[in-house]
Formats: sequence, C-alpha cells, structure tokens
Amino acid sequence: MTRALTAIIFVATLAGLLGGCASTRAVDSEVTSFARWSPAPPAPGSSYRFERLLSQQQPDAPQARLEGLTQAALARVGLQHNPQAASFSVQVSASSQPMLRSRWDGGYYPYGGPNIFIGGGSGGGGASVGFGFGFPLGGMDPPLYRREVSIVMRELRSNATVYETRAVSEELWHDSDPVLSAMLDAALRGFPVPPAGPRRVSVEIPR
Repeated sequence: MTRALTAIIFVATLAGLLGGCASTRAVDSEVTSFARWSPAPPAPGSSYRFERLLSQQQPDAPQARLEGLTQAALARVGLQHNPQAASFSVQVSASSQPMLRSRWDGGYYPYGGPNIFIGGGSGGGGASVGFGFGFPLGGMDPPLYRREVSIVMRELRSNATVYETRAVSEELWHDSDPVLSAMLDAALRGFPVPPAGPRRVSVEIPR
C-alpha cells in the first residue's frame, strides 16, 4: 500500500511539473492608441508597405526582424503586406533598456546604476575628504527589461497619419522576440477603432 501511494504521488508530481513546463506567461503592456480614419477604417485585407527612418536603414539595425514580427501581428488584425499595391505605409520602432533594481530602496535604474563620487585632498599633512555612492552588483536584483514598441500608419494617397499606437512593458523576461510579438499584439488590440485613453493589455505567450 505504501509503495502504491508513493507511486501515485510521484506520478501526480511529475504531471504537475510537466504541466507547469507547458504553461503560459502573461506579458502586460501599457497601451495608448489613436485613430483618425477618413472616410472609414480600412477594409479587411487592405494592403500596406513598411517605411524606414534613416537610422533604421543602417546595416546593424535589427529592423528586418522587427518588421517580420509586425507583419505577423498586422496579419492577425486583417492587414496584408503588399508593397506593390499598398494603400498604407507602416513605420514601426522598438527599444529595450535593462533596468537594475536596488535591494536597498526598491527603485529601478538604467543598467550600471547611479554612481556619484566626490573626492579631494592636499599634501603636506593636510586633510582629505571623500564621498562615494553607487550600487555594486551584489546589491541588485536581476534586471527588469523596459521595452517600448510604436506603430504609425499613414494613408499613402494623402500622407495623413491615420493610426498611431504605443505599448510599454516592464518584464523580467529577457527573450525579446516573444515579448515584442506580444507587445505588438497588445498595441493593435482593438484595431482599427481602439478604446480611448491609456489601458493595460495582457497577452498570454508560452512559458
């Protein structure tokens, strides 16, 4: 009986661990969107092309990868990437900043932490004064990643901006692509007529 009970507990624990490995995690984003369609929002299947800033055209800019994630997100809201027959242009940008959390005051700071050092001295037996302030790595929790994505859509015929959306997220997850993909979905939540004002959007992704 004891062996049977032990086996049942082991199997149940293993199943729980396997279930946990296959679970999902939530990416929470603060989203702000604006829309001004004239005369009406785009019909499903409307086409677009990507536009790049000069800085996004540099050889070391990861713009192609970001546009690939954006293309997938736009397809999920009914738009298709077709540069030859585009009615709209899409400009997308993203940024990521690791933030270190101090265990002493609970605040977050850009990677490297705040450092203030003041020093002085004189020779010939004179006194010297020094002051230092900083956060060594031993006083920091694992970094928090602050990410931001922005999408601006323009109507090519009039060059008017018709849709603008922005999502900001602060997460512990360092795997950028899945998190950026979730943030793009959050930024496009409610497209083409999003709710007014800032809102919090949560998107589930595989753990």
